[in-house]
Amino acid sequence: MASINVIHMGEVVGRSGRRALYLFLPTLGDCDFLIVNAENAAGGFGLTSKVAEELFSLGIHCLTLGNHAWSRKEGIEVIANDPRILRPANYPPGVPGKGYNIFPTKRGHKIGVVNLMGRIFMEPIDSPFEIGKKIVEEIRKETPIIIVDFHAEATSEKEALANFLDGMVTAVVGTHTHIQTADERILPKGTAYITDVGMTGPIDSIIGVKKEQVLHRFLLNTPVKFEVADGPAIVCAVFLEIDPETGKALSVKRERVFPAL
Repeated sequence: MASINVIHMGEVVGRSGRRALYLFLPTLGDCDFLIVNAENAAGGFGLTSKVAEELFSLGIHCLTLGNHAWSRKEGIEVIANDPRILRPANYPPGVPGKGYNIFPTKRGHKIGVVNLMGRIFMEPIDSPFEIGKKIVEEIRKETPIIIVDFHAEATSEKEALANFLDGMVTAVVGTHTHIQTADERILPKGTAYITDVGMTGPIDSIIGVKKEQVLHRFLLNTPVKFEVADGPAIVCAVFLEIDPETGKALSVKRERVFPAL
């Protein structure tokens, strides 16, 4: 059976990032499944129903989130009601929305997507290891193709989760730091891994934010409102080739392109 292709794109930051997607996605050609982290898509913090529909209109199949999932009050309803939008699954029971889902593809495959969040230098939520394993075991009853978006700060925690799930999932793709790492590889039992896929957002910035505001925070250590930078954007993505029978990754390739220049 022919392999399938899944693309996971880094965190979309504000209008600049969304414009970059608009320019970049038509160049992709045919893709079986497209995942985009959208936790910063609406003005740099959170998600709204309007922005979500704008992204889905571009052909994106699934939006993942992170610690900024709740940054916009108007976004909570869409998170709660749209199964294409995933918030971290290891939030406590009762939190609105879904942490994982199984999606059909046009070619008849099923793809499980799991959103998890780390705990080191992050919010003290439930264990991504314990929750992640339970979810993966449940999804594997239907499909071996499972992509994990692990939204975490510490590289050690990301590598630990990937090795913990090696052979059980297709890929563990790190998000949150906005800086693409050069460590993509396939682990011994067939799971693709990258510590961070990177950001889709303004190039002339500090992780998407206006530089002078971030420098103010570091130099003076006093409060300042962060705003998304303007200008051309970079697109960061990971391309996964997958064996649909086993769910194992056949290849993983990172990309950094500049469609908005």
